Amino acid sequence: MDTKNLFMTPTTAYLVRAEYALGLVVSVVLFFTHLGDINWWAAIGLFVYIDLIGYIPGAIAFQRAGHGDISKGYYLAYNIMHSLVTQGLVTLAWIWLWGPEWALLALPIHLFGDRSLFGNYLKPFGLRFEPETHEAFRRFQREYDSAAAAPAGTTDALRTVS
Repeated sequence: MDTKNLFMTPTTAYLVRAEYALGLVVSVVLFFTHLGDINWWAAIGLFVYIDLIGYIPGAIAFQRAGHGDISKGYYLAYNIMHSLVTQGLVTLAWIWLWGPEWALLALPIHLFGDRSLFGNYLKPFGLRFEPETHEAFRRFQREYDSAAAAPAGTTDALRTVS
């Protein structure tokens, strides 16, 4: 992936997930290192509120729509709540209002866990709310794989894809 080709191959997706996994490991180690200092109600609330606002309403709407199109508002709610920027601002606001505490690690644990363990990133409007392969992506993948497998020096137009 680069600034002109905003897609990931399976290998780059795996590497991105590995980077988030490192963030998850660091957050979990810090969390468990400070178990005695954690405000458990705050930690549970911070962990759960992201999905209560950002995922569950959209998942219910998606089910009710028979896995069809749903309002883009659900996508916005998901993307806002699952944004490292948003949760970073929540962290800063929390620290400003109540001071720093180890329970705040629930936020990166949730986000890094979603991205590393489940491969869940922000949701583009052009895709279904729950993951399923888009036909345009299937076509692209076939063309990309074909171009990547072509011998060096091939003048085929697809060769420029790699």
